[in-house]
Amino acid sequence: MLSWKIGDVTIKRIVEIELPVPYDERHPFLAEARPETLKETPWLYPHYVTEEGHLRLSIHALLVEAPGLRLVVDTCIGNDRPRSITGRQPLSTGFLQQLTDAGWARESVDTVICTHLHVDHVGWNTMLEGDRWVPTFPNARYLIGRREYAHWSAEGDEEAQTILSDSVKPIFDAGLVDLVEMNHRLSAEVRLKPTPGHTPGHVSVVIDSGGEIAVISGDAIHHPCQMAHPHWSPPFDSDPVGSVTTRRSLLEEVADQPILFIGTHFAAPTGGRVKRDGDAFRLEG
Repeated sequence: MLSWKIGDVTIKRIVEIELPVPYDERHPFLAEARPETLKETPWLYPHYVTEEGHLRLSIHALLVEAPGLRLVVDTCIGNDRPRSITGRQPLSTGFLQQLTDAGWARESVDTVICTHLHVDHVGWNTMLEGDRWVPTFPNARYLIGRREYAHWSAEGDEEAQTILSDSVKPIFDAGLVDLVEMNHRLSAEVRLKPTPGHTPGHVSVVIDSGGEIAVISGDAIHHPCQMAHPHWSPPFDSDPVGSVTTRRSLLEEVADQPILFIGTHFAAPTGGRVKRDGDAFRLEG
C-alpha cells in the first residue's frame, strides 16, 4: 500500500482496480495518445505506459489522516453496480477489507470528498445492504460541490441519473451531505482548490502541513502523458478547452516546487514532483 507523509498528515492509497487501456480508434481514451506517439516520451515507461503502448490507469481512493480529520478522497466505482466502465459487469472487490487492513474502520471516517460526481469517484459513497443502498461511512459528512451537484442534478443522461440514484441520493436521504463551495477549507491542513474543466464543479485537494505541500489532482489530469502534452483532453471532459487551461495552470503552479503531486488515476508510484520539460512537464517519482 502506497503512503506518503506531509508534515502531520498521512496519505494512503487504496486501490480498487488497475487496468491497462489499449488505444481504440473508435473510442480512444485520449485521441492523440497513440502508441507511436507515446514512445516519444521515454519517462512514461514502464510505470505509466506498457511496452505495447497501453496506458496504465488506477482507480483508487486516498485516505487522508490530518489532526482531527479522517478524510476519504474519491470513492471509486463500488461493488454491485453494472456500469458501462466495467462492461456492465458489477464489481466484487475487497475494497472494504483493504480499508480495514489500513486501520480505517468504515465507522471511523468523519469526512468524504468527491472531487466530482463521475462514476469512478462516487461508488463507495454507498454499499448494498440487502436490497437497499446505504451510506458506506455512516458517521461521515459527505462534502459535495454545490456547483457540481447542480450540474449533475440537471443532467438528462440515463446513466448519470442512475449513478445519482444509488451513489448520491441515499447519502442525502440519510442527512449526511454538506453542499460546499469549490474553495472550501476542511481543516487547517486541508482545503479544496477549484479546477473546473473536466466537469463544471471539479476540485482538487491541497494539503499543507509542517511546511510541506501535496496536491491531489482529481481528474484535472487523468494520466501523466498529459503532463508532456497538456493540450490532450479526453472526450469526457465537459469543457475540453477549459480543462486544458486548468491543467496547464495547475502544472505551472506546482512545477519545480517542493510539492508532492498525487494523481487520482496515476498507476504506481502515483505521486512525485512535477518538473518543467521545455514547454511541457514531466513527473519524477
